[in-house]
Amino acid sequence: MNEQQHGEKATQSSRPRIRPADTTDERPVSVSARLGRLQFHESGKFRVLQFADIQDGPKVSSDTIRLIEASLDTTRPDIAIFTGNQIAGYDTAYADTFRKRRWSNGWAAVQQSTDRRAAERHAADLERTREKVRGMIAQFTAPLTERGIPWAVTYGNHDFQCGLDNAELDAIYREFPGCLNPESTAASMDHPRTMPGSGLLDQMVYPCEPGTFALPVSDVDHTHTVLGLVLLDSGDYARSGGYGAPSGKGFEFLRRVPELLGEQSMLFQHLALPQYYDLLREVPANAANAIQGYRAFDGHSYVLDETKTEPGSYLGEGISCSDHDYGEFALLKETRGYFAVTVGHDHRNGFVGTHNGVMLVATPTCGFGSYGPVPEKRAARLFEFDIRHPHEPRTQLLEFGSLVGKPNSKKAYAYGMTSVKPDSEGMDLLHKPGLWSWLAGVFRRRR
Repeated sequence: MNEQQHGEKATQSSRPRIRPADTTDERPVSVSARLGRLQFHESGKFRVLQFADIQDGPKVSSDTIRLIEASLDTTRPDIAIFTGNQIAGYDTAYADTFRKRRWSNGWAAVQQSTDRRAAERHAADLERTREKVRGMIAQFTAPLTERGIPWAVTYGNHDFQCGLDNAELDAIYREFPGCLNPESTAASMDHPRTMPGSGLLDQMVYPCEPGTFALPVSDVDHTHTVLGLVLLDSGDYARSGGYGAPSGKGFEFLRRVPELLGEQSMLFQHLALPQYYDLLREVPANAANAIQGYRAFDGHSYVLDETKTEPGSYLGEGISCSDHDYGEFALLKETRGYFAVTVGHDHRNGFVGTHNGVMLVATPTCGFGSYGPVPEKRAARLFEFDIRHPHEPRTQLLEFGSLVGKPNSKKAYAYGMTSVKPDSEGMDLLHKPGLWSWLAGVFRRRR
């Protein structure tokens, strides 16, 4: 299903009802912020807004900010969650501190250098990067601060490339009002803590490591937990090639969360699981809307399986998951503690499906600083939970074209629905082509 068709086929009955904010109401837009904790409203509803892949440099596109503002005003969420790659760490503004991989030898050599001048230059470069990152975060969190909406972030495969590790990025995020990311130094998942700076004075947070923590959501009377929101740092790159996996500590946290919260949770992370391919149907390469798979799935072409995905879903690029199944989905099923997973990373995918009883969601980019769907289709995603069936959220994409109109930015770019990904912002997008794909690329470059 292509982008034009998916909008036409979407059914209104599966969508949450959304209304613009009352401009005369000066209270925090988030009902949970008014109450001091994440909890269901008297209406029996609870709302989460997901933003995936802002992926921009120090100057965030004005259209990205406009989309964030419009989606917040339209949905009035209890919390906003950013699912990684907020920072385009490969941007030339970070060239002096850029590291392609965490284990990059050149970067480590600078850190360990005994040359005092080199060390001083590196320290100065890092400080400039911190200020650029701080300024960038201030831009995209300002709409949330102005509206009194709490928020949380996890990390992707590009954030750290600016030269700051996730722990340092976490510390910078906590400088801003509304941030729910807990300090994870010497953190114990058995001892939840509060985050007064978030504005939710009574909210408990179960910490693990930067970008990995759990947020319980309570009932209207604050007597028990109804569901959990779990953020997971899903990793970045594998030394063997391709994408990586969560850390061992992250896996252990996923295993413990159902016991800690006593209820099922929804998982927010950056990278898709290999099981996302189970929502697809293999087709001939020349089939209508066929999309080529990535790395371990290269040499195969796919479309969405409409018997497993919801109306309105669309597939715009191959699912970029790890080459190996590290057992995350099996763990989610084994614990019986998770009812849904939502991811970003693949900027042109927007679909919802169910595999083995778990809701799997892909959210397209909300940013205008990198590749993606046509500008009008860049979107945030709303999840609305109902107290009567809290583990069956409704969801819809809030698209720029519908909420805002025409974009101002000329930076955003798209590519053909059935084409391979473009060279990524100066980076290898980890597409491991087969022989025919490689030959086709050679001929294209010779034209």
